[in-house]
Formats: sequence, C-alpha cells, structure tokens
Amino acid sequence: MPPTAIPLADCADDALSRLANASGSAALADLDGATLLGERAMLAGTLIPGRTSAGGGCQLFDAVGDTVALNLARPADREMLPALFEVEDLDTHDNEAIRAHIARSDANALVLRGRSMGLAIARENEGVPPSAQAYVELVAGSPHSAERGHGAPADSSRRAPRVLDLSALWAGPLAAHLLWLAGAEVVKVESRTRPDGMRSSNAAFHALLNQGKASVVLDFSSTADRQALLRLIATSDIVIEAARPRALVQLGIDAAQLVRSQPGLVWISITGHGVEGEAAGWIGFGDDCGVAGGLSAALRAASGSTGFVGDAMADPLTGIHAALVAWQLWISGRSGRFGVAMSHVVASCVAQARARDAITLERCLKAWSSAAGKPFPAVKRRAIGPVASLGEHTLSALSRAEASPQSRQSSPSATPSWH
Repeated sequence: MPPTAIPLADCADDALSRLANASGSAALADLDGATLLGERAMLAGTLIPGRTSAGGGCQLFDAVGDTVALNLARPADREMLPALFEVEDLDTHDNEAIRAHIARSDANALVLRGRSMGLAIARENEGVPPSAQAYVELVAGSPHSAERGHGAPADSSRRAPRVLDLSALWAGPLAAHLLWLAGAEVVKVESRTRPDGMRSSNAAFHALLNQGKASVVLDFSSTADRQALLRLIATSDIVIEAARPRALVQLGIDAAQLVRSQPGLVWISITGHGVEGEAAGWIGFGDDCGVAGGLSAALRAASGSTGFVGDAMADPLTGIHAALVAWQLWISGRSGRFGVAMSHVVASCVAQARARDAITLERCLKAWSSAAGKPFPAVKRRAIGPVASLGEHTLSALSRAEASPQSRQSSPSATPSWH
C-alpha cells in the first residue's frame, strides 16, 4: 500500500473487477480503483484536503453537537445562508462569519433546515442506518424477468446493451462510461440551455468520462423534444439519471410506469441520500455525501482529527457501483427502477473495508490525514475513444429512435457507428 493511498480504493477495485469479469471487458480489467478515485484531482493539480475539500466548494465546520459539512459549490448557495442562520445581516462571502454562525448552531437542526432549503449539507456522525448499507433500493419493479444467468458474462451473440445517460457531472457519467468500456452503446442527452457543467469547468475530465458516447441535445421546454426523449427511452436497455423527482415530473417522465410497461428496462436513479420519502428531495454532492456516509468520522476515529477523504469520494464510488448494478440487472433480465444513493454507497464501502481488514483501513486513514497538503497519489489515464461535440448525434439518434421504437427488444444487432 503506497504511503498516501486513497482510502477505499480497494473497495472500488473489487467492484471494477466484478464488472470486468461479468462483461469480459479487457479495458475494465486494466483499470484500477485508485485511478478512478484520484484522476480528477490529478488533472486539476489539487492537493490532499484537510477541512476544505479538494475542489474547494465544501468545508467542515464545528457546530454544537457535531461537525457539519456545508457545500457552497453553486453561486446561489450563498444567497440562502441568511435564511439558514435565520439572520438578516450577513456577508455571505465572509467564511469567518459563517463559521461563527455555525459554531452557535445545533448541528442536527442546522442540517435539517439546510436540506429543506435545498442546500448540500451533512453531519459527520449521521450514522447511515445499517439497512442502507446495501446501497441499492428497488423503487418500482416489473413482473417481466427473463433470466439469463445472474452475474454471468453476457452472451457474446447478443447485441450490446443500449444505455441512455441523462446525468451530468461525475457519478452518473462515470457509470455510463464504465458501461461503455464494458461494451455498451451509450447515448448522452443534455439540455440545450443547460448542458453538462463539466464540459466547461473541466474539459479534460469531461473527455475521459464521455468518450465514445453519442451526444444528443434537446430543448426540454419543447413538447416535441420531450416526446423525442420518451422515444429514446423506449429504445434503451439501461437509463441512468440523477434528477430529483420534481425534475422528472416536469419532463413528463414517470419512471415507475415506464419500467412497468417496458420489459427488461433497467432504470438507475442516482441520488444523494435516497430515492423515496423526504430524503429523495435532499441535495447531495460527492464531498458532503462522503461525510454523511461516515468517511470523515472514520478519519477522525483513526487519526484524531477530521477532514475530507479523497476528492468528492462519493461520486466515483457511486459511479463504479451503479455501473456494476446496472450491468448485473441487465444480464439477469430483471427490470425496474433502482435507487443508488451516494451516502449509502460510502457507508457500505466503509463497512466492507472495516469488516475485511480494520487494521489496514485505520493505517490507510492515518496516512491520509498526515498527508494533508501534499499532492494526490499519481495516476494517469487518457481517452481512448472519440469525444463528441455537443449535439453531434442528435439527428441520427432521434431518427433511429423514431424509425424503430421497438428495437430495444429486438434480436441481436450490430452496434451503430456514431463516429
């Protein structure tokens, strides 16, 4: 183990190995968990974090009763701070003033209020319930199930699965990317007015996650384009999205109904904290979800001080595990909508690592804590497939979906060449 190995990289390795074995993908077999956990930080040249996340958007603050992770990555987040602290006068860019308000606040009450407002906020000691440590939640099932041998490699005579990537940023696009490496055909759909923010914020990382995908852009305010989206869904085997329930409703998408009416459709919903109930509406990003899942608490227990572990760790861990779940479900012939919550994935990985070798986990966390401020462990990966320009395949993808609305259930066929 390198002196500053990223904690939980072995958990990522395990999931990648299972996906590589199930798909027979040599590209996945050559990939390792440490690379996927650390490559964004390496590309950005960031350092191992302390109480401020590697990306700089999330910080850990001491509150009454617990430590709080507050993510202010979006410009509008700071505008909500006066309401969060229930004050009228606050310089929302004064981090010391923010720290003072949090220090006087009850941690649990602050997190509950922040989540109800739409802030990405978490407590260090949330204690994700053991039932959530399985991390996969069946939301809506289907009576359709054509067993193909659960967990076995896909039959090479069958066509590759068609994946519709409706997600943005990191976890969802990574899941779709890994499915592409496994042999899937992937179509990425973006909003014409609000494309994936990773395109502009980190072009090199965007290229890694979205290489090989066909690019489609739609105007979601258009009835015709919303209908086109439904046709794309109808020709897909796997759908990956990371939208809150309200966003799907606004698009006219009833995921539960779609999986009931389309035999074999696997729908993966990536969320911060859960896909049903109050938690479905909570905002969560990789850093704060990592804290909610117990990573910072584990770091404190091992080293005596808290901090962030990895770079937005919940994102890559969730992307890897979501890809594995999607592939296994597709192979088995099960259909349904399945929720994969980022904080639950982290809690599951921490529990697995502790059960496997608690001493090694503690040693790795101690080394990580002592390496704060140093460069991330060196990893390197380059794009091996073409990276489409925004909307490059809109016409061809929509024409195919309109011409063959039932083709998702067809017999084996050649994967179309998008490039």
